[in-house]
Amino acid sequence: MSLHPTAIIHPSAQIAEGVEIGPYAIIEEQVSIGKGSVVGPHAFIGKWTQLGENNHIFHMASVGAPPQDLKYKGEECWTRIGNGNVIREFATIHRGTTTGHGETVMGNNNLMMAYSHVAHDCVVGNGNVFANSATLAGHVTVQDNVILGGLVAIHQFVTIGAYAMLGGGTLVGLDIPPYMIATSGKRDAKLRGLNLIGLKRRGFSDEAINNLKKAYKTLFMADLKQADAIAKIRAEITGCPEVDLLLEFIETSKRGICRG
Repeated sequence: MSLHPTAIIHPSAQIAEGVEIGPYAIIEEQVSIGKGSVVGPHAFIGKWTQLGENNHIFHMASVGAPPQDLKYKGEECWTRIGNGNVIREFATIHRGTTTGHGETVMGNNNLMMAYSHVAHDCVVGNGNVFANSATLAGHVTVQDNVILGGLVAIHQFVTIGAYAMLGGGTLVGLDIPPYMIATSGKRDAKLRGLNLIGLKRRGFSDEAINNLKKAYKTLFMADLKQADAIAKIRAEITGCPEVDLLLEFIETSKRGICRG
C-alpha cells in the first residue's frame, strides 16, 4: 500500500493491500478500494463508493460525487465500480438517486477518456470505450463492448445495445440496437448499418454476421411494420443467438429505437 502523506483519507475508508493513492487525492467516508487500484493526484472518490480491483483513477477525475439532480438531498446512494476500469483525467461518475436505482453501476474493463461523464443511476456494462467528452445523462444503460465517439451525448433513459458504435458528435434520443453503427442525422442519431468491422474484430462468425445482415435488411429496408418484420425474421432465421438478442432488444425498447 502506498498512500501519499498529502492525501486526505477518511478513517472509515477501506483500502486494500497494493493500492496507490497519490498526492492531494480525497477519499471520503464509506469508500472501499480493491487491491491493485491506483488513485491519481487530486482525484476525488466520494462517499458511498465501491471500487473493485485493479482500477486506475487518473489525476483530477471524480468518482462518486453527488448527482446533478435538483431532487437529490444528500440521501445515501451509491456508486459501484467493478474491476480493471481506467478513468482518465477530468472524467466524472456520479452516484445514484433515491428516485432512480439508488446507485450508479459500472462493470469491468471500461475505458473513460478525458472529460467523459456518467450521470446518476446509469448502468454501464463491460468492455466499453467512452472517447473524450462522451456524456451519459441520468438513467442511461450502456450494455457491453460499446464504443462512444468523442462528444457523443445520450439522452436520459436511453439504452445502447451491445457491440454498437456511435460516431463522434452524435446526439442520441432513442435506443440504439445491438451491433449497429449510428452517426448524427439532422437532429438525432441515424443508423448507418451493422458494425461489421467491430463484429469481425470481436470474433463473430461469418454465419452470425450474415444472419444479422439479413435481419437488418428485413427490419429497416423491407418497408414492413416492425411487428411484421420481426415475425418474418423469426420464421426465416432460427438458432442464431445474435439475431434473437437483437429482436428481444427491439421488442422491449421503452423509448423506441433509432432508425436509418
